[in-house]
Amino acid sequence: MNRIWHSIVGKLWATILLLVSFVLFMVTVLLLEFLDNFHTNQAEDSLRREATTIGKIVLDHENDTAMRLIIQDILDNETNAMIIDSEKRVYYSFHSGLNQEKIEQKILSESKFFSNIQINEKVVKEMILPSLTEENVMEQYLVLMYPYGEVDGTIHSIVMYQSLDAVHRTTKRTTHIVFLSAFIAFILTTIFAFFLSTKITSPLRGMKQAAFELSKGNFETRLPVMQNDEIGQLATAFNQMGRQLKYQMELIKQEKEQLSSILTSMTDAVITFNRDYSILVRNPQAERLLQKWYFANGADEKVLPKEIFHMLEHAITFAEEVEDELDIGGQFYGISISPLYSENSIRGAVAVLRDMTDQHKLDKLRSDFIANVSHELRTPISLLQGYSEAIIDDVVTSEEERNEMVQIIHDESKRMSRLVTDLLDLARMESGHMRLYKLNFPLIPFLDRVQNKFMQIARDSNVMLSLDVDDKEQGIVVFADDDRLEQVFTNLIDNAIRHTPDGGKVTVGVERKGDMVEISVADTGSGIPKEDLPFIFERFYKADKARTRGKGGTGLGLAIAKNIIDSHGGRITAELGDTSGTIFKCVLPIGPEDENIDSL
Repeated sequence: MNRIWHSIVGKLWATILLLVSFVLFMVTVLLLEFLDNFHTNQAEDSLRREATTIGKIVLDHENDTAMRLIIQDILDNETNAMIIDSEKRVYYSFHSGLNQEKIEQKILSESKFFSNIQINEKVVKEMILPSLTEENVMEQYLVLMYPYGEVDGTIHSIVMYQSLDAVHRTTKRTTHIVFLSAFIAFILTTIFAFFLSTKITSPLRGMKQAAFELSKGNFETRLPVMQNDEIGQLATAFNQMGRQLKYQMELIKQEKEQLSSILTSMTDAVITFNRDYSILVRNPQAERLLQKWYFANGADEKVLPKEIFHMLEHAITFAEEVEDELDIGGQFYGISISPLYSENSIRGAVAVLRDMTDQHKLDKLRSDFIANVSHELRTPISLLQGYSEAIIDDVVTSEEERNEMVQIIHDESKRMSRLVTDLLDLARMESGHMRLYKLNFPLIPFLDRVQNKFMQIARDSNVMLSLDVDDKEQGIVVFADDDRLEQVFTNLIDNAIRHTPDGGKVTVGVERKGDMVEISVADTGSGIPKEDLPFIFERFYKADKARTRGKGGTGLGLAIAKNIIDSHGGRITAELGDTSGTIFKCVLPIGPEDENIDSL
């Protein structure tokens, strides 16, 4: 059976069968749609006529019994009616079958019939109502409301409803007829396909075998030309194709190797798309970019990023080159999409994506740097200008006030000097011009010395400063620039003391971790907000002024500390304490044990 489906016989049979099935399907759909609309329109016209007739009967007959008999004769077995007033009260009901009360309630609750009642204007609506023959079954009904005016000026309405089950039964009968016709067509198509295919399959088997040989790379394969008809001409063309194919394959191989080398050596991502937006060619850079986007967004690998898809669609549809800058997966890319032509028609497009993330970061750093420096310099400059003008204008009234203003000017000038010095240090570090004078020295005595510098400051601030080190950590030696590390831990301990309230505690801890040592500075202050932790090592980051107990720094200390630790091959992190405060952790490599140890 599998052999038949993969042969000309099976394909010809399937083609004719699909063609006949498609035609029958279209005819069936159109016919069923026509019959459904026709019978529905017929039922609607019948309801309109019956409603008009019933309205005249109600107006012309005063005898209720005679009126009921006449209306019952007009209504067929599948049509029911009721007469209501403008308050939705039912005067007469002509119902045969089950669920009378449920049907009438659903009809009377339909807002379309009572939203804008106009005399002699019929309103028709298809509704899903309970069945007349079965309980707990819903059917489709055609409902018509016909308002009419009584002699006394009141407005009554005739509501007629008819099940569309008869229309559906007609549709089912038509469907059965079409299916029977399709079965007969299937049998006839099968017989015709098998008969026709036997006349052409025999010579095609030889071509198939030759094609297999050709696909294996045997371009010397030739077919005997036994006939002068289309199949014989096909054999001649096949032989010519074999000769040309060998030549063209060599050219294609050379061009493919050249193109692959060019694309692989490019730093930009290059993707070639077909007209149906599928990817034809992509270089390794593009592959990495797409994989990164799929992984970050959890998207299907067959789905392009929507930003690229919209640009690609525009380029192919309007035959225009599109350029834009996009944010894909948190990175910025400059993308250019150009249409590819095959003679006069567009066969696809090529997209070139250039990573602009570093440039964006540099631009942002540049703008943030200018904004932050301007912000930091504005306050001291304003104070210098204000107090100097006050002294020049001789506003002060006493020598004490003059000295106080001079002291403020002096302090602000020192603050500006510290800011400029920190900026120069940070610039040298980031440019790689910072020189480190590394040597082996014992870590614990170094931390004792740094701690002793802050003991008096800690006592003045009513903060307990301690060094928590196990005995087994006493012999740790690090290979580093002690002056630069002192600058780091001076900044960390100073920050910890300033952000710790009275009665608090600042602890410096040491822990060996393999060939690294972790030095932590923990305080019991209010702690840095969790959402600010990723940004504290950026330039000019400052904690909330409400948490600073004294005068704040320049906002560059942590950025400088991070650069120093990074230049030593370590890392610095910050996290919230278990109960309160912040813990800064510096991880540094341990120095070689066989080197001379310098005492500090």
